[in-house]
Amino acid sequence: MARIVLLQMATALVVALLAGIFGNTSLAFSAFIGGMCCSLPNAFFALRLFMGTKKPGGANPMTFFIGEFIKIALTIALMAAVVYWYRDVNWPAFLIAFIVVLKSYFILLFRQRP
Repeated sequence: MARIVLLQMATALVVALLAGIFGNTSLAFSAFIGGMCCSLPNAFFALRLFMGTKKPGGANPMTFFIGEFIKIALTIALMAAVVYWYRDVNWPAFLIAFIVVLKSYFILLFRQRP
């Protein structure tokens, strides 16, 4: 789980750097916060699942469902915070970065393990 979260955060940085190279700092910042709006809730979800497996009795299916609900709520809250506090957001960069980070776990699916 940690590899996926780290990959998503690294992907957010790469997308932000590319947006900064081909655009300006506002574009890069919008892409970065778009990527973080996806990867931070996933990191919280992974941590919650990991902590749930360390409890006596192992993982509970409700841990997954409650964690998923919290992840979705946190994603919506972070996006709402961006709308409220960062008025100059570049929406195409924000959404493209969000989608790229959201789908970046496919890289690990096709990677061969040694």
